Amino acid sequence: MKLSNIKGKKKKNQPEEVNNSQAKSIMSVLEEAGLSEETLVSAAMELYVPHPGVENRDIAEKVFKRELKLALSDPNLCILLYAGILLEKEGEKGELPGIGKETFDKDLTYLIVDEVIGMSIAKYISGDKGIFEYVRFDKLKPGILAKLGPFMDDVIAGLIGGASANMYSRGKDDGDKVKKTFPRKRKSGFAG
Repeated sequence: MKLSNIKGKKKKNQPEEVNNSQAKSIMSVLEEAGLSEETLVSAAMELYVPHPGVENRDIAEKVFKRELKLALSDPNLCILLYAGILLEKEGEKGELPGIGKETFDKDLTYLIVDEVIGMSIAKYISGDKGIFEYVRFDKLKPGILAKLGPFMDDVIAGLIGGASANMYSRGKDDGDKVKKTFPRKRKSGFAG
């Protein structure tokens, strides 16, 4: 459930519905940064482990894409991702307060704000289990993560980790539904 879907008491003068049809898509922002859906899926699948509901890679990819799409439909998450993207851009220019360009480029270990952002993204998407997946992706840096800058590797590890955690936890509940979309393979050999 997204926080933006919670029904109930609203602030004064809040409209019943909001038209966001002109809003920029976070996926288009990610694509401008060289991060297509396929690039994200590829990195996620490098650390894929068969699990009930996502027993094979084809099913896992479908469930992961669904979880990614669901996560990216939340405007709060989109803005958090965008903040990480802007921090990366400002760091590349040497414009971050308190952090010179050389410090940014070296990604020194005493700077933990990038990890805080990554963990926050993962936790926002899937709770505490997302943090565990974030750590796995942050440490192993599969696929595109190994090529990203100090903020972006953590931002994207948080996104992939959160969606991946949901893939495993919710995939077990509906993996059979996803499996039915794949043609059955005929068993060869003798019955018996």
